[in-house]
Amino acid sequence: MVARRRGICTRGVGSSRYGKGRLLLKADLVIASNRGPLSFALDHEGRPVPAGSAGGLAAALHPQLEGSGATWVACAMSDADRMATSEGLMTERGLHLVTVQPDKDTYRMAYDVVSNSTLWFLHHHLFDLARRPRFDHHWARAWEAYREFNELFAAVVDAAAADGATVLVQDYHLSLLPGVLAEKRPDLHTVHFTHTPFASADTLRVLPSAVAREVLEGMAGATAVGFHTTRWEQCFRDCCEDMGVDLPRTFVSPLTPDSEYLTERAASPECRAAGERLDELLRGRRMVLRVDRIEPAKNLLRGFWAFDEMLRLRPDLRGGVVLLALAYASRSSLPEYLAYGAEVEQTARRVNDVWGTDDWAPIILDVADDPGRSIAALMRYDVLLVNPLRDGLNLVAKEGPIVNATDGVLALSREAGAFAELHREALEINPFDVTGTARVLLQALDMAPAERARRAQALLALVSRRHPGDWLADQLAAVVAL
Repeated sequence: MVARRRGICTRGVGSSRYGKGRLLLKADLVIASNRGPLSFALDHEGRPVPAGSAGGLAAALHPQLEGSGATWVACAMSDADRMATSEGLMTERGLHLVTVQPDKDTYRMAYDVVSNSTLWFLHHHLFDLARRPRFDHHWARAWEAYREFNELFAAVVDAAAADGATVLVQDYHLSLLPGVLAEKRPDLHTVHFTHTPFASADTLRVLPSAVAREVLEGMAGATAVGFHTTRWEQCFRDCCEDMGVDLPRTFVSPLTPDSEYLTERAASPECRAAGERLDELLRGRRMVLRVDRIEPAKNLLRGFWAFDEMLRLRPDLRGGVVLLALAYASRSSLPEYLAYGAEVEQTARRVNDVWGTDDWAPIILDVADDPGRSIAALMRYDVLLVNPLRDGLNLVAKEGPIVNATDGVLALSREAGAFAELHREALEINPFDVTGTARVLLQALDMAPAERARRAQALLALVSRRHPGDWLADQLAAVVAL
C-alpha cells in the first residue's frame, strides 16, 4: 500500500480521553494491533517528534477512525515511542492511542522469532522444510514471549474497553489475544482480522500440535474472525476442522484503497515533480512497473528472471522498455530478508550487465521508501507486474487501476488475494512460472490500444465497487450478525 487518507470518521463508536498516558474514560471501540497509527523519532536534541504512520495496516485503519473517539492499543516500537507515550504525545484528532511496552527481549522474541520468522512464513507457505523451522528450546522460550506479548495486550485492552465494547484485533501478531480476552472479559465483542493468507491444514501441521491448537483456539475466542478472501477463510476453517477446534463465526471483507485520496495525492506538487523526474528517466520508453517491499513472498527474483527471458524472446524490445522496481527494505533484522535483498540487487545487476547499453538500463531498482514517487509511477505504467507467491490481498493491484492514466495493463498473480476480485480483467500469472510470466508481459505490451482501454476501465469499475469504510463497517457488523 503506497498511500493513506485522513479525515474519514466512524459513527457511533463511543469516546475516550487520555492525558499523559492515563485513562480517564473507557472506550466503546478499541483497536489492537502490533503497530499503531503514529510512530516517533528522536530529533537532534533527543526529543520525540512524529515520524508518520508506522505500517501498512495502520495506514489503512487510521483514516477510518480519526475523530471517532476510539482507542487504539499498539506496541511502543522504539525508545522514541516510549518517550512520546510518557509525555502524552500519543494522541491525534479524537483518536486516542495507548501503548503496550514489553521489554526489548520479549518483543524481539515475540516479533522476530515467532510472528515474522514462524507465523508469517507459515501462512505464506515459505518454509525451507529441509532446514526450517527449528522448534527447539530457544524457540520454546520465544513462544512463551509471544504468549506474554498477547497477555500484555489483553491487560491494556481490558483497562481501555468499556463494558460491552467492541475490540478489533488485527493480524497474526495477536493470534492469542481474542482467547485471552474471552476469559478475562466475556462481555467484550471481539473480531480478529487476518491480513495475510492463512496456512493450509497440511502446512499448519508443521507447527508443534499444542502450538497449532493454541493459535486456532486463540483466534476462535473471537466473536468473529475475518479474512480478505474466501480462500483464506476456507483455509482457516479447514485448519480448525483438522485440529478439532470449534469454529467461530467467519466473514470475508476485502480492503479497498481510498480513490479520492489517491487522486488528490496524484495531483499534488510532490507527485507532479516526481512524475517529471520519471519522464526524464524513461525518455519515452515503455515501463513495466512493480511496487513492493523487498521480501520473499513478493517474488521479485522471478519477476526479474521473467523480464530477462522476455528480452531473450523479443530482441526488438531491447532498449525500448524498462522494468522499474520500486522496492523498499522490510524487516531488515531478519537474516532471511537481508539475504533475499542482496540477491534481488545482484539479480538486477546481472540482467543489466547482460542487456544494458550506455543509455539504457533494463532494470531500474530503487530501494527508497518514497510514496510520492510510487504514485507518480502508478500513473504512468504500461504494465503493472504484481506476482507474489502468496499474498493476503495486495493493495498495489487495486491502487494502480485507480490512478493510472495510460490504460496500463495489470499482470496479476493468481496467488494474490486481490485476484479473486480482479481476475476477469487482469492477465493471470502463475508466479512460479518464469517463462509463463515473460509471455504474459509480452501479451500486455502487445495488447491493442482498444483492449487496453477496455480493461483499464473495467478494472477501475471493479475496484470502485467498495469504499474503504466498508471494510471497517464489515468488522463492526460481524459482532452483531446473527
